[in-house]
Amino acid sequence: MTRRAKILIAFILVVVVLLLVFEPWRIFRPIPESFDSKPVGIMGTDCELTVLADGREQAEKALKAAETALRSVEARMSLFLTASEVSRLNAADAGRFVSLSPMTVEVLLLSCHFDERTQGAFDVTHQPVLRLWRQGLKRGCEPTEPQLAAAREQTGWDKIELLADGAKKRIAGASVDLGGIAKGYGIDRAVKAMALAGAIGGLVNVGGDIRCFGQAGDGSCWTIDVRNPFNRETVFAKVSLAAGAVCTSGNYERYTEIASRRYSHIIDPRTGRPVDHVPSVTVVAPVAVTADAWATALSVLGADGLDLLPPGAGIEAMIVTGTPDEHKVHMTAGFRKLLIRGPNLPRTGTVDK
Repeated sequence: MTRRAKILIAFILVVVVLLLVFEPWRIFRPIPESFDSKPVGIMGTDCELTVLADGREQAEKALKAAETALRSVEARMSLFLTASEVSRLNAADAGRFVSLSPMTVEVLLLSCHFDERTQGAFDVTHQPVLRLWRQGLKRGCEPTEPQLAAAREQTGWDKIELLADGAKKRIAGASVDLGGIAKGYGIDRAVKAMALAGAIGGLVNVGGDIRCFGQAGDGSCWTIDVRNPFNRETVFAKVSLAAGAVCTSGNYERYTEIASRRYSHIIDPRTGRPVDHVPSVTVVAPVAVTADAWATALSVLGADGLDLLPPGAGIEAMIVTGTPDEHKVHMTAGFRKLLIRGPNLPRTGTVDK
């Protein structure tokens, strides 16, 4: 090989190395832009979608795909839509097969799984008890003990037979409420739709339950606010997240007050009574369906429920117990690592699990 050939080969190798290290072609790529939309009428709450894309056309495609995914889940699983699959199942006679989409079957199977993992603290079959409390509180009175006992006789997974493409109720009074899991499932499907549509990054926020992925607007991690359970106008703390889901549950948003007593919308499936000892639970997980279910379960279980979180699954949690004047913050060690200290998070009195 001639000296000139050797010099040429060496030059080519240097150029290849420089291209691999510095990636100069990125200079000519479009700078990703952030685009937002706020579709209305989704799951009865506020919705905000954010995507990072190379241009408006791609962004609008991703935003539309995410909205369609959310509405598709709602159309199948909302109790407030009489034509939904869940409403048809609840209205069916005992023993009648009700055809269900693969999505609804999947959510029911996940619900059964979380029921087992949370030792009954997350149970979508306790809809008869929920309905009883809603009716009673609307009239301004608690259900009676005989009414509660009769409603609880209609709950439990032994009252429902799940099949590959549908379900049957074993007793007429059985019914399900997917309100504690369908929103998270819908958020996950919306994120998947964004990514498939070409979004570089994105965030789906439905009623304060959030999942983010990819690149944030400034190229850094996403920062998620955790609302103060004792003053909804202020931020309790902030979580820094590269990707994943953050879901919060508590009694500060939805409650009924009768004779100066506050009744939470969260019912303990194991007792049939509202729980009010946990003002706020925030769960971080790889996917929103997991964070959503565990946020509901930990609102029932309280701080002791942190011991039930499966190790190595990437599920972290923060639980606030007590009153505005005297409260404690319980959190997993992994949650603390994600935490950006907020103005209302006590510097002392936190308990790590």
